[in-house]
Amino acid sequence: MRLAEPPGPATRGTPDASERSSGGADPEEREDLEDLDELEFDPDAVSDPDGPAPRIVAFDIGEVLIDESRVWAVWSGLLGVSPLTFAAVLGAAIVQGEDHHAVFPHVAPNVDWQEFEDEHERRYGGFQEQDLYPDVRPCLSELRSLGFTVVLAGNQPARRTAQLRELELPSDVVITSDELGTHKPDPAFFAEVLRVAGTDDPAEVLYVGDRIDNDVVPAITAGLRSCWLRRGPWGHLQDLPDGIEPDLVLEGLGELPLLLSGWGEDAGRSGGP
Repeated sequence: MRLAEPPGPATRGTPDASERSSGGADPEEREDLEDLDELEFDPDAVSDPDGPAPRIVAFDIGEVLIDESRVWAVWSGLLGVSPLTFAAVLGAAIVQGEDHHAVFPHVAPNVDWQEFEDEHERRYGGFQEQDLYPDVRPCLSELRSLGFTVVLAGNQPARRTAQLRELELPSDVVITSDELGTHKPDPAFFAEVLRVAGTDDPAEVLYVGDRIDNDVVPAITAGLRSCWLRRGPWGHLQDLPDGIEPDLVLEGLGELPLLLSGWGEDAGRSGGP
């Protein structure tokens, strides 16, 4: 039976099955992670995009910058289900093309989850340093040092803007969909990203997102360059439709500055934006 979506406006969110905490990992798991960190990235393994390099890099927020595991851990606690159960139902919703609102009537059919939003926010406490993926600060910092304009723009409530700014991430613009008055995948969202980034040429902007439906396809349709970051539930469970090819497909942000600095070198570029 298909998951039913409850009424109410859609607000983007993506969970992992458990909280990301190095302190909670067992020794073998930590050792495996250290082994992964030692793997060398081969830029030749990534296809070379065509055309001039973008000079502006715009990032989605959830599961691109922010690991949303805590968001869903708090929701599962409020609704009285295990994080694993919540994550499993969310995964089924994603596979069936539903948004995260479809989860609530299945895990808590007798509860109006929207009545718990204020309590959820109180327990969650907003974006915190522990929620940032480890590759975020180094990536943003290096991009800015290379001369790229960095924009943080995603589907989030307006209160998240102040929380992001308090994290003091290396960026030039921080904005949320609520403030822009439009939400992805609406083309107006991407038009607003161009406006706040100070350009009227969509080809100057690379949009980095984890979702095919909300990020990659609408960005390409709007004329932006696109980077599909395959992490988080949507990043792992969604598939590219036929005929859709992002400029970049990455598993993490660590290699993005290197790829952008080398973008178009064959056309005579020196390695900067």
